Amino acid sequence: MTTSQPAHAPSLYTNVKNKLPKDTGIFLVMVGIALIFEISGWYVRDQSFLMNPGRLVLIILQVAIIGIIAVGVTQVIITTGIDLSSGSVIALAAVVAASLAQTSDSLSPMFPSLVNMPMAVPIVAGVGVGLLCGIINGLLITKTGIPPFIATLGMMVSARGLAQYYTQGNPISFLSDSFTAIGQGAMPVIIFLVVAAIFHIALKHTRYGKYVYAIGGNMTSAKVSGINVNKYLILVYTIAGGLAGLAGVVLAARVSTGQSSMGMSYELDAIAAAVIGGSSLMGGVGRITGTLIGAVILGLIKSGFTFVGVDAYVQDIIKGIIIVSAVSIDMYRNRNKR
Repeated sequence: MTTSQPAHAPSLYTNVKNKLPKDTGIFLVMVGIALIFEISGWYVRDQSFLMNPGRLVLIILQVAIIGIIAVGVTQVIITTGIDLSSGSVIALAAVVAASLAQTSDSLSPMFPSLVNMPMAVPIVAGVGVGLLCGIINGLLITKTGIPPFIATLGMMVSARGLAQYYTQGNPISFLSDSFTAIGQGAMPVIIFLVVAAIFHIALKHTRYGKYVYAIGGNMTSAKVSGINVNKYLILVYTIAGGLAGLAGVVLAARVSTGQSSMGMSYELDAIAAAVIGGSSLMGGVGRITGTLIGAVILGLIKSGFTFVGVDAYVQDIIKGIIIVSAVSIDMYRNRNKR
């Protein structure tokens, strides 16, 4: 005779944990970091960190630019890929957009016959440059079998070189008011939130999202089940490139100039935001909401360290430690699952 053992009822902790939103943990980390800098601010500088409107606006604007490219990078990471070219694509898109947004007041316009162009022209040109770079990345990865790390590393170097060649190292200024308007006030934040909302819905509620997660979860199984893996990988890298182009346009509009040095290390911040927000470098896991919170955490850390007087070089060291720690935690979590 066999005796059946009663099933263990789920604990109260498990029930509460399952009912909480998936990004609750990382949100609490963000709140904790903000409170640490608030306390440190009163101790070190005898003033509030969070109650300064100007500082909060600066944090939000920094987060917006990084956040736009992080949305694209998150989708790449979900497919087990990586995109190192985002920062350089930002620079290339920024200088191309700026060159087509110059006014007749410019002392030496790049294209004298193309001054005072409608606002849509530089925007479309900048985003188009990003889309083209993304398509090239996707084709290199799918058609030649080059690992994403190498393909996007090549694009990172080439795009930066193209930006420098295009401008000959000179800044592009005297941009039209209609163009710079998209980078002023709350517009960068609005653009970021709209982009995040669109791709949050796309990943969660569309066939595109289901296929992206399936490819990241097990690419071989995705192929066997009939998913055109190459098609969707090209699409993912194209989207990532297009969003980098959009970020470059917004950045050029915000600072009213286009320079080939723009976007330095932005790709690392975007990857860090995605990983801190819960995206797994092993693929198949990631959420736009988590990436948004991860970007805010990076913005808080950068502004907070500056606020309490931490040296810029030390900030880079700490940021590197945070990135390595986030990846290590991700690897540990995946090892436990296996």
